[in-house]
Amino acid sequence: MEPGHWPSEHSDALRDYFLKGMSYAEVGRQINARFGTAYTRNAVIGRAKRLGLVIPEWIVSPSLAPYLPGEAPVSPRRAVLPNLNVPPKSAMKPAAPLKLRCVGIQPRLIQLVELEPADCRYPYGGDKEGEEIAFCGHPRQPGSSYCAPHAGLTRRSGAASARVPGPVVLKLVVAA
Repeated sequence: MEPGHWPSEHSDALRDYFLKGMSYAEVGRQINARFGTAYTRNAVIGRAKRLGLVIPEWIVSPSLAPYLPGEAPVSPRRAVLPNLNVPPKSAMKPAAPLKLRCVGIQPRLIQLVELEPADCRYPYGGDKEGEEIAFCGHPRQPGSSYCAPHAGLTRRSGAASARVPGPVVLKLVVAA
């Protein structure tokens, strides 16, 4: 058995022991005794996370820990919550449509290898799998990678005017 590979029987046993409320160290000992393996506690924790069996502490409160009368309570960290891997209902609602800003120019749709140094580099395409990306290609503004209309799109509306590139002063420091 190569490192990192867990046969399905081992994963099933981990799931069963986890749902019984055993600690990760105890789960590892039980699986190792049952299957003659040498899983560490950390290996058990990693596999449990990949199986979705780890419950974040902020979700669990001690009042959620189920136990039967006469038994020791299950650790709250091991409390089984229904629908653990289901996204919250707020994530299931459709997002509100965004009003996109656009410019009134027709891009030249130039490939990257054909762009000249003075061409606008505003990208088009690439949204779908395998779709090629092309670039605007109109003359760019001095000090910007974009033409005037696209430079306006890349700044927040209402933001202060664009930075004017100026000289950068470097100070040489001699190490002591």
